[in-house]
Amino acid sequence: MRAITWEVSGSKGFETAWVQIADGVLRARGRAVGTVPEPYWISYELETAEGLVTRRLSVAAETGAWTRTLDLRHDGHGRWTANGEPLPAVDGALDCDLGLCPLTNTMPVLRHGLHRAPGEREFLMAWVSVPDLAVRPSRQTYTHLGPGRVRYSSGDFRSDLEFDEEGFVVDYPRLAGRLTAR
Repeated sequence: MRAITWEVSGSKGFETAWVQIADGVLRARGRAVGTVPEPYWISYELETAEGLVTRRLSVAAETGAWTRTLDLRHDGHGRWTANGEPLPAVDGALDCDLGLCPLTNTMPVLRHGLHRAPGEREFLMAWVSVPDLAVRPSRQTYTHLGPGRVRYSSGDFRSDLEFDEEGFVVDYPRLAGRLTAR
């Protein structure tokens, strides 16, 4: 199990994820605290099937006024549910993307080796906004720029991300940067 901590400038907060990847399966649990758009805490558990395809994302969010939970599941055949309710708008997506969470960029990048080899891939993601936990479809493109460098774009947003050898975000300009132990 590996612990990774990021300073998340997008939320003016921090996130730590405890991650394990073995035999093409990722398991992680994480905690985040942010102050934008309002002070909140997030706890999540992420599990993929083989090939780093999302199986389940369980999230709890808390602000001073409310607590919400989300149980997002992928059935392995392209269909998704949120708290047991079908989500046809994201059918066909392989991955979830938890807003303001650099960890969820790992699955598509690792699955296609985009941090190591040339290529460009477009994805449909089940994007989860934070802190309200609403799920929306999101079209995203990842483009290899060089060793450890991948351009992420979605709509008008574009950022050149830096990944380590294992496929985890080191720097995500305008969103997050990894903290290292001193």
